[in-house]
Amino acid sequence: MGRHEVCTPKYIANKIKAKGLQKLRWYCQMCEKQCRDENGFRCHMTSESHQRQLLQFAANADRYISNFSKEFERGYLEVLKHQFGTERVHANRVYQDYISDRHHLHMTSTQWDTLTDFVKWLGREGKCKVDEPEEGLYVQYIDRDPETIAMQEAVSRKEKIHRDERERMMSFIEKQIEKGKESSRNDTHVFTEFVRPSEQHKIVVNLKLETKRTKGDEDMRNKTLVAGNALKNGSSAGNRKDSKESGRGRGEKRKLSALGEIIKDEENKRERINRKDYWLVEGIVVKVMAKCLGDKYHRKKGVVTGVPDKHVATVCMLDGGHKLKLDQEHLETVIPAIGRPVRIVNGAYHGCSAMLRELDQKKFCVTIEISSGPLKGRIVDRVDYGDICKLYDVDM
Repeated sequence: MGRHEVCTPKYIANKIKAKGLQKLRWYCQMCEKQCRDENGFRCHMTSESHQRQLLQFAANADRYISNFSKEFERGYLEVLKHQFGTERVHANRVYQDYISDRHHLHMTSTQWDTLTDFVKWLGREGKCKVDEPEEGLYVQYIDRDPETIAMQEAVSRKEKIHRDERERMMSFIEKQIEKGKESSRNDTHVFTEFVRPSEQHKIVVNLKLETKRTKGDEDMRNKTLVAGNALKNGSSAGNRKDSKESGRGRGEKRKLSALGEIIKDEENKRERINRKDYWLVEGIVVKVMAKCLGDKYHRKKGVVTGVPDKHVATVCMLDGGHKLKLDQEHLETVIPAIGRPVRIVNGAYHGCSAMLRELDQKKFCVTIEISSGPLKGRIVDRVDYGDICKLYDVDM
């Protein structure tokens, strides 16, 4: 019976059945063919292609077994190296990962009868470290790559250098400690009696000055004391008054600073909520900055008549009335004259209408007064050019 055609239900069913691992007793390693049942395997054994493969195997059986053994060893070690590295792992776990590939080479075709014999052979050859606790055989890959060996040697040399430096430092510290102990043993303190210096050249200074006071001097002194007390009392009263006024001023300043902090926190919160990466709204005047449209539209003004997308607007040109569909990257906000209405298109006060009060060309910012909403009348300083735009006036 011939093969079923591709994409037929029977062909797809056979492909699904062929996926995954099948029974090992129905697998032919020489032909690399997996049969799904005993009948199919018996038919394969009697086929001409299988008979030719058996004749080739009989002619040189040792060479085939040697090649199969090398291929199995290479595949097992690749799984051990790439998936587990130099980690100690159970030998059967590595074998299960190896045979998960349905095209793997089976152990029955190699020189080893069991996995235990193969793992012990790896240990004898020095390709892996093998130990056998009660749980079973464990293997650990020995990486003999020249680059890995050179890296390990470099790391060991570096550790040896650090270790030698630490040892030298510890020995130096110990020598200093011993030297300090020896010096403390050799030092002897001699206590002597305190002797005062001789008092032959003793100097005596008399600072007592005797003056004669008259009756006029006493009267002048009393008048001076009375005037000083009066000035002192007046200055103290003035100081108390000034301290009260200054205290009242400090209290007012403190209240204003607290209110300013509240307003600042509110503006920061609004900024975080209302700050977007798009700013197009209907009814604003924009400037076309796209050079690809030519001099006819470059740096010309138009009115946004529609916003089909967040970043795309329909612009009606003021000169000519032509309608263009442009991205916001090709548009720029327009700053009107002082005293003209503007629309806040981005930032903390997004969506509000305002009046332009001041213009700072050096810092590229303006001062506006909110003219709509619950915040009407609030003055906002240092608003960027890109956050406001001129409103379209029919009479312009």
